[in-house]
Amino acid sequence: MKTALEQYDPQIFELIRQEEARQSGSIRLIPSENYVSKAVMQASASCMTNKYAEGYPGRRYYEGQQVTDLIEKMAQQRVKKLFKADHANVQPYSGSVANLGAYTALINPGDTIMGMSLIHGGHLTHGWKVSVTSKFFKSVPYPVSTETGRLDFNVIEELAKEHRPKVIISGATAYPREIDFEAFGTIARDVGAYHVSDIAHIAGLVVAGIHKSPVPYADIVSTTSHKTLRGPRGGMLLCKKEHADAVDRAVFPGLQGGPHMHTLTAIAVAMAEADTPEFVAYAKQVVKNAKALAERLLEHGFNLVSGGTDNHLILLDLRNKNVRGKKVAKALDRARIVTNYNTIPGDPSPPADPSGLRLGTPAITTRGMKEPEARQIADFINTVVENIDNEAVIQNIGKEVLLLCSQFPVPEHFIIPNKHNAASSR
Repeated sequence: MKTALEQYDPQIFELIRQEEARQSGSIRLIPSENYVSKAVMQASASCMTNKYAEGYPGRRYYEGQQVTDLIEKMAQQRVKKLFKADHANVQPYSGSVANLGAYTALINPGDTIMGMSLIHGGHLTHGWKVSVTSKFFKSVPYPVSTETGRLDFNVIEELAKEHRPKVIISGATAYPREIDFEAFGTIARDVGAYHVSDIAHIAGLVVAGIHKSPVPYADIVSTTSHKTLRGPRGGMLLCKKEHADAVDRAVFPGLQGGPHMHTLTAIAVAMAEADTPEFVAYAKQVVKNAKALAERLLEHGFNLVSGGTDNHLILLDLRNKNVRGKKVAKALDRARIVTNYNTIPGDPSPPADPSGLRLGTPAITTRGMKEPEARQIADFINTVVENIDNEAVIQNIGKEVLLLCSQFPVPEHFIIPNKHNAASSR
């Protein structure tokens, strides 16, 4: 029998089917992408999409909130437990909104913020010049060392003392090393600034205990609910008790109206999945796979920014290969390997055609791939780069990729059904 969507809108049904086949038949190495479980998808596509719930549990502006209040409270409790946080707001529509909410809760328009430069690995919403965050706030970017590819806290401290920002932002979108959140907290405290930590990329590694948590050292922690955390596309804010009211007011009514209850419900499900031994094993494997991928790429003569990785992410400097990131990313895509071209610290090339390529291992790890497959993927990448203008070779790699993908089907479940419940603990 045809599904309702297939009957009503066969064109969209077919496009979704094509996208499902693409995701299944490709090696997805974009660090911010992953797969969610069937349970998360069902929650996201549930009747909760029909319900408006402006406000917070017990303080709504519409009636009929008997169930929504219970779900949001459950999501909040699960997030607080996982991150060991005093307070959690699970309503932000995205990580970008969450970041703006964090700044709005702490400072006023026109105040100075200091975050990692976009071209050095930071995010647009850390105050980069094309982001609205640089229009609402004065922005001072800090770099990473162009020699080591790592954060230089002496430079960051000097900039903080010179500019006296009201907020210092730790966290990144293209930084392959573990971040010393305690050092950021100390610098912020010494200059009288608030410390906001954006862990959107590494949240799954943090809750699994693989990377140090910024929660003890930051006034507010911002994150997405997807990427390594393997939930739906949404945002969350964690904070100390003294900032709870300000954070909640910043999100609603400050930046948003009614929360997306279907996404919020799916977040609750994903947080239950993250509170399991299986998730910890997955997160550990994410890092193992990234290290194996990095090591084999080094063996093939690739230059890696900072020389390697501590997390889920690798940043290639392709200048020694005499090819730019965009051309490589396009060729890899034709070989069914999905990446994104990216700037590198001190990049002499423009952002639209940069020298770098960004890789990540969350999605392949969710599919069950391990170190041997990570090394095989590095071999695929090397072959494509060495034969960048040979379409026959690229197409042959695509066939090998398809064969590898067939051996690791996208799983529907990440934990054994009924083995764990919402109250599980590690």
